Amino acid sequence: MSAAQAARGYAVEIPTRWLDTDAYGHVNNVQYYSYFDTAITTWLVEQAGFDPAADPAIGLCVESGCRYHAALGFPERVTAQVRVGRLGRSSVRYEIALHGERHDGPVAEGHFVHVYVDRAARTPVPIPAPLRARMEELAA
Repeated sequence: MSAAQAARGYAVEIPTRWLDTDAYGHVNNVQYYSYFDTAITTWLVEQAGFDPAADPAIGLCVESGCRYHAALGFPERVTAQVRVGRLGRSSVRYEIALHGERHDGPVAEGHFVHVYVDRAARTPVPIPAPLRARMEELAA
């Protein structure tokens, strides 16, 4: 996903925290995944109306990946841009670009694939229609 593609999606600002940094003085690689997850979940709750504590269908992460381009530091504000790259019957691939305030272009680009399952049975189910409609908007 290029930065231009990511720019078409939903954006949320996430501040780095002191505890995000490691002994080398930069944000540890595992934190980038946390930023991805925060951006996706923020969109799901605030924009798509998803209730992670009560909705009967939930998205489980079955695949994730990250390509690192530059190091983030503390303090720094990160803008996470999310778009839907692929939408299946029960799965969705979110594509995320992270932009640091001190960098040109993305500092990292990644993806999460969620498969929607029945909360109790943990078997795949179609993405609920209202949620799917919002995902289609994020893919446009």
